[in-house]
Amino acid sequence: MKFTSKLPSTGTTIFTVMSALAREHQAINLSQGFPDFDCHPKLLESAQRYMQQGFNQYAPMPGAPALRETIATLLYNSYGATYHPDTEITVTAGATQGIYTALATLVHPGDEVILFSPAYDCYAPAITVHGGIPVYSTLQGSGFQIDWNDVRQKLNARTKAIIINSPHNPSGTTLSANDLQTLQQLVHNTSTFVISDEVYEHMVFDGASHQSVARYKELAARSFIVSSFGKTVHTTGWKIGYVAAPAALSAEFRKIHQFLVFAVNHPLQLALSDFLNDSANYTELKHFYQAKRDFFLRQIQGSRLKPLHTSGTYFQLLDYSNISNETDTDLAVRLTKEKKLAAIPLSVFYNEAPTQQHLLRFCFAKKEETLERAAEIIQTL
Repeated sequence: MKFTSKLPSTGTTIFTVMSALAREHQAINLSQGFPDFDCHPKLLESAQRYMQQGFNQYAPMPGAPALRETIATLLYNSYGATYHPDTEITVTAGATQGIYTALATLVHPGDEVILFSPAYDCYAPAITVHGGIPVYSTLQGSGFQIDWNDVRQKLNARTKAIIINSPHNPSGTTLSANDLQTLQQLVHNTSTFVISDEVYEHMVFDGASHQSVARYKELAARSFIVSSFGKTVHTTGWKIGYVAAPAALSAEFRKIHQFLVFAVNHPLQLALSDFLNDSANYTELKHFYQAKRDFFLRQIQGSRLKPLHTSGTYFQLLDYSNISNETDTDLAVRLTKEKKLAAIPLSVFYNEAPTQQHLLRFCFAKKEETLERAAEIIQTL
């Protein structure tokens, strides 16, 4: 039988590859972004209670009303933004599904979508599979800053959307208020939409505030905001997230959402609603992860790996140029096999191989003993 792939150049994600390699070689896995500790016992107790109470059938297609109301409160408490839980918030099967559905909602064949390289790997395939054209703008310097002049030059009548991601995976950097204001000015009087990947929204460090598009009314009016409870409450395996967007955009989003997943795990939605009704369970997350970042940096202090500044997420970039001239992919594999420590090479997040940056991404969403063991290996490099 003849078959033509829609994604002929797409293989297995680097996260799957490196996690599999870590398991094969019994390495400490600081590659894929997931915690090695469990979520709060109250969350598990709540989930079990709702299962025992019989909430084991389909949730409403847009999400359990209780969770959508909790999300609306979260958005208001965090950003002063008002989203109607009935018409402007949709619960998704994780953030990746939310991003894919938003792109499916917007992109027609020939449409262009601007994204920033290095970029999380789910963006470009979702654009391509719907006939769209990814248009890349490379982030600049060690701070991975957006070159807004470059964006301005790439923006045209065919630009259907711009994807932003802050806090940024893989660099751990964050967008400023000036960045969001500049974006708002750029898309003013255009037909360009914004997809804002904010899955690490509650992990912004050093006293800074997360600059959600929800803070900027004109920008929010043309934006899909995507977030992830897996990151917020340490349950990446539950695969539950949300998308917030104006009613007209949400209505189109739901047309596609209903035929992708229809509804998301019902008892877990109710458990999340109960847990997040206590706002401390998301407002304190930044302190929790900043402490882990600082602990990891203290443990590797004096090593030959040089840390770049991380202002958000639970990822830390380390520059290995003092220890090797290998490509980052070669070193990542060798570290996993020989030193029993797995990390992610930064180059895989680029559309074109960059000038060798000698950077690896490490996840510090781990127990202190895990980070200590990893640091012991790093100190030997």
